[in-house]
Amino acid sequence: MLSLLPVAILAGGLATRLRPLTERVPKSLLTVAGRPFIFHQLEMLRGQGVERVVLCVGHLGEQVRASVGDGAIPGLTVSYSFDGRELLGTAGALKQALPLLGDEFFVLNGDSYLPCSLAATQHAYRAARRPALMTVLRNDNRWDRSNVLYRDGELLDYDKRTPREDMRHIDYGLAVLSRAVFAPYRAARVLDLADLLRDLSRSGQLAAFEVSERFYEIGSPEGLRDAELFLSHRQGCA
Repeated sequence: MLSLLPVAILAGGLATRLRPLTERVPKSLLTVAGRPFIFHQLEMLRGQGVERVVLCVGHLGEQVRASVGDGAIPGLTVSYSFDGRELLGTAGALKQALPLLGDEFFVLNGDSYLPCSLAATQHAYRAARRPALMTVLRNDNRWDRSNVLYRDGELLDYDKRTPREDMRHIDYGLAVLSRAVFAPYRAARVLDLADLLRDLSRSGQLAAFEVSERFYEIGSPEGLRDAELFLSHRQGCA
């Protein structure tokens, strides 16, 4: 049986688009389908065979640790990496958490529910023999602005900030990273993952794995509504 890599969950942002809901409650603890969203994520990961998760937390992070603890999901070990007084950005938070994560790991956002196969993603990462892999979805600007140029199985460009008109795919929200990708940024304390992945794409170091399942997110009021409907239906069918 395939042993899955540990998973880093980025759950340290300010979630300004959801205020006032997130002024006193971190986004990952917002109630979705009757329970804090983070528990939907953790149960999905454990159901796929993940055994170890590192939560990268910042804003109101102590609430997350108090709610989740280290053994709330049987068979799943949860550790925490705190930004500290200064928010480090998504890649900065990962860099700080490397001692807990090891040499290779999955990373996903704390506001995303991604019903795709982690095992298939890990197989694709191994086969690609590159230091990083991004899952991508054919989007055509449906759920957000498409930001990936992907053709014939190759990721040619990724740019979240200034996407090109010919981009049809979108960053799905799940990646596999190796420790090596952080080496060029040793001096950077605050660092955004979108910038790191853009640089990797333009140097030919970022592989891609195309998925077909729609992603769900709670980073916006519209996304929160869709995730509520999806997860309520999923629980009803369980």
